[in-house]
Amino acid sequence: MDASQSQSLTVKARQLRDDAIQTIGTFGVGHIGGVLSVMDALTVIFYSKANIDPKNPRKQDRDRVIMSKGHAGPAMYVVLADLGYFPKEWLKTLNKNGTNLPSHCDMQKTPGIDMTAGSLGQGLSVAVGMAMAAKLDKNPATIYCIIGDGESQEGQIWEASMLAGSRKLDNLVVMLDYNKMQLDGKVSDINDIYPVVDKWKSFGFYVQDIDGHDIGAISDAIDNAKCSGRANMIILNTVKGKGATFAEAAANCHSMTITEDMWRKETGRYDA
Repeated sequence: MDASQSQSLTVKARQLRDDAIQTIGTFGVGHIGGVLSVMDALTVIFYSKANIDPKNPRKQDRDRVIMSKGHAGPAMYVVLADLGYFPKEWLKTLNKNGTNLPSHCDMQKTPGIDMTAGSLGQGLSVAVGMAMAAKLDKNPATIYCIIGDGESQEGQIWEASMLAGSRKLDNLVVMLDYNKMQLDGKVSDINDIYPVVDKWKSFGFYVQDIDGHDIGAISDAIDNAKCSGRANMIILNTVKGKGATFAEAAANCHSMTITEDMWRKETGRYDA
């Protein structure tokens, strides 16, 4: 990726962060921390790498993006709205009665969502199944799956990874949002998943350990993954709440109340 494209995507990621801050802030409360920590990865995937078509969201050969850590649904929503999958006006309805944008992703309600996110841990199993199906169908699709570090305490994550590694699913790119915080505190204090690099390597994955906010590093890692010949894990070392000063300063921003003054000050959108 050249410097111009990297700069363009950096600007786009900042805009999407502001969209997410405003969207959650308009509702008043939400999972701001994990939404903002994955925004750079989603920006690279959707605006640089993925084979997608907003006008044909169910085309068979499209790449799939599974947000397994489903509480980061609003990150997906602002991206999909920006790309034209649905009107941006929908963002004002986040989590409200009758909305098409519920707290966790729902493929039956939201255009562009490839899998409903229910209990944490399930998304990776679905992604593995999709990758296996694509192989059987000779479908060129790449399956991206974003998981959380708290979510990685679920045994289902490791059952799915064992199968993916043994089948050498080189069309599967798993990304771990390693922001090191979960609902109740630090991952290391609750049920540490360290050493994550060694764990994923032991399951037969090609593992890359990168700065999850470095646009160029994310781009290069995806390119490397696509020629690894194995199932892929990209460990994104991230900051929970990245890009929102009030969230980064909080003791735990997994979910928090956001006032109108907070989101307007952060985004500079006083006329929105």
